[in-house]
Amino acid sequence: MSKPSSPIDPRVTIGHVHLKVANLERALGFYCGVLGFELQQRLGSQAAFLSAGGYHHHLGLNTWESAGGLPPPGSTGLFHVAILYPTRALLGDALRRVLAAGVELDGSADHGVSEAIYLRDPDGNGVELYRDRPPAQWPRTGAGELAMFTRPLDLDALLAEP
Repeated sequence: MSKPSSPIDPRVTIGHVHLKVANLERALGFYCGVLGFELQQRLGSQAAFLSAGGYHHHLGLNTWESAGGLPPPGSTGLFHVAILYPTRALLGDALRRVLAAGVELDGSADHGVSEAIYLRDPDGNGVELYRDRPPAQWPRTGAGELAMFTRPLDLDALLAEP
């Protein structure tokens, strides 16, 4: 693994993701109607900015170059956008919302450091809904390096979260 000569400040975060979508109304139906993001601003039928908790935007959606477009199979680009939930109970709630909306899951996994649910938005963009375990619970090797894995996630137990 290559270490940077000067590591990035640990307070740096990824602030938002901006997705090209084929149909803004359909995308809003998924991100607001199913996942529960709040619309912060709309630019007519071309763009919208969504957030959790009133932030200016966590997700930008636009049709500027993609109106009516098809998903790009077999090409480079976004693998998925990952939406981090602060608790296991809220991840369980997200799973209930997705299933109630009839959204098909691509899969789910326990990665040791996190629990994740994978699906596609209406434009075929990969979406990961996940929660992190506390760092003290992350699996590590004897040398202290991360030892992430991929194991089945018990969706029934997740759905049973209050």
